[in-house]
Amino acid sequence: QVRLVESGGGLVQAGESLRLSCTLSGGTFSSYTMAWFRQGPGTEREFVAAISWSGRTTDYADSGKGRFTISRDDAKNTAYLQMNSLEPEDTAIYYCAADGRLHFGAVKPDEYDYWGQGTQVTVFS
Repeated sequence: QVRLVESGGGLVQAGESLRLSCTLSGGTFSSYTMAWFRQGPGTEREFVAAISWSGRTTDYADSGKGRFTISRDDAKNTAYLQMNSLEPEDTAIYYCAADGRLHFGAVKPDEYDYWGQGTQVTVFS
């Protein structure tokens, strides 16, 4: 049974940074495309960033380009989302997701097989 556990959320002031972590267990981490989504109050879950199983390819939503960086460490079975220059609009629950079908480019939640429980990010001005 694949399990994803996120950590690293918190309360920060606008302009500050956070790094989210997502650790996968119960599966072969290097076989999964990893992604981050977020869901703010009253909004649908939206794509933030993804990294391919090889780590060679990444994709970002326009909202995070230039500010967010997704990465992975296969030795630690962990994916990361480095978020810089945070804005109040980034306030949301951030979810880690995994796709084990060895393809890349999925941006819809229903295209991912496994989900973490989410970690809250709150940015105040």
